[in-house]
Amino acid sequence: METNFFANYLERLENLQRNIRNEIQDLPQEAIDWVPGPEMNPTGVLLAHIAGSLRYWIGDVALGDSSGRIRESEFKTYGLSAVELLRRMEAVIDYARGALPRLRLSDLEQKRRTEEGEEVACGWALLHALEHGYLHLGHLQLTTQLWAEHARGHHPGAQE
Repeated sequence: METNFFANYLERLENLQRNIRNEIQDLPQEAIDWVPGPEMNPTGVLLAHIAGSLRYWIGDVALGDSSGRIRESEFKTYGLSAVELLRRMEAVIDYARGALPRLRLSDLEQKRRTEEGEEVACGWALLHALEHGYLHLGHLQLTTQLWAEHARGHHPGAQE
């Protein structure tokens, strides 16, 4: 049972990674840095934030391994190629592959503390990492759809 939980968790992380790779691997640099609208993030920022957030919730919170994350810097990510952004994601997945075996099912109920001082269960932190990653995958997918329309000269919602 224990092995299945963490193996299944890792499979969901790897699925997230595959979906992200499929979404951005062929994007030109212009698309990665393109801002779709006010108060919206470009693809590069979304990907930097997904990788940073996953590493934080899995490593810093659930496992107590400090990453030195500076969250604000994720939202200033411009000029990085799809290859470099995907490398960041791969590094997080590699970290999880090596770190998750240190956890046991009994650890999931143990309390952990966030950098803001909030107390959460280890299992909650792991689930939140996935939930947050998949939420932003949806944002990433919408952004790349908007980019495709923009690149074709169409503007979604405009009267034709």
